[in-house]
Amino acid sequence: MYDLEERQLFTDFISREGLSPKAIINTHAHIDHIFGVQHLIETYSIPFALHANEAPVLAGAKGAAMLFGFSMNQVPVPTQVLKAGEDLMLGDDRLELRLAPGHSPGSIVFYYHEGGWAIGGDVLFAGGIGRSDLPGGNGDTLLQSIRTQLYTLPDATIIFPGHGPQTSIGMEKRTNPYVQG
Repeated sequence: MYDLEERQLFTDFISREGLSPKAIINTHAHIDHIFGVQHLIETYSIPFALHANEAPVLAGAKGAAMLFGFSMNQVPVPTQVLKAGEDLMLGDDRLELRLAPGHSPGSIVFYYHEGGWAIGGDVLFAGGIGRSDLPGGNGDTLLQSIRTQLYTLPDATIIFPGHGPQTSIGMEKRTNPYVQG
């Protein structure tokens, strides 16, 4: 949600579907995941949650945006700190928070056991893994996070990554060229 048109498309969808946003909960704070967050905070008067280890990523957001040819006038400030091992309640549904650094120091994976799915951010993709060459990233740490935080989930678990198509833990363990289980 970088520009006005993208923000309007999103808020029109929320309105059209009769939705009422309650919070913004990010897997990490790279610029492509925080553009538009400030707009949503202001539009809906809702909190913004992020893992504390993402503070240095947020601190460098304006510079990172400039490096990629974007501008960021205001960096959103989290009003809630997420902690790995704690559960996040969404109504009656419980999401498990798993710290999975490597792509970013405070990357969080949200796992919904009852539904058999996880939101993986930019940690694991269909046939790929997240970048580890950005500030705060570490390739060895990323691979370790995938092995301990994702590949320990049931093989049938569906992964919804931050970019690209969904996949499953079992598929990635068998076919991912970067880290097999």
